[in-house]
Amino acid sequence: MFYAFSWFLVFGLFALWSLAAWAVHAVAMWSVSNAGALTGVTSGVEGLRLPEWLSPWVPPEIAQTMTSLLSSFAPVVESLLQTAPALTGGLSMVIWVIWGLGSALLFLLGAGLHLLIAIWHRRGGGSGPQRASQVVG
Repeated sequence: MFYAFSWFLVFGLFALWSLAAWAVHAVAMWSVSNAGALTGVTSGVEGLRLPEWLSPWVPPEIAQTMTSLLSSFAPVVESLLQTAPALTGGLSMVIWVIWGLGSALLFLLGAGLHLLIAIWHRRGGGSGPQRASQVVG
């Protein structure tokens, strides 16, 4: 009975692990494939300013430096967003390798549980029939 319960637990965890890997893969593929559509968003970086309520406490030199720094990062961010769809193949491979390693670890866990249950039964922890020398009468 304990063997069936331990393997049922392992297969349940395997099903949850597979579902989680599939969901992460789907979300990651969707976000990477749609990243190219976000290239127009970076054009708004040049218009970023400090809020009016913060302006009195920040020196104008620092505000101007931050604005120029943000505007210099805009082309880098835009190029990264344009190249993101090319990463889908590598992303799929990484997710499936991680899924495979996790699955192997789950089945090793199942084998370890199986072995522990066998050792426990062999040492007399099980509820099997008792030997004649153990019966007190």
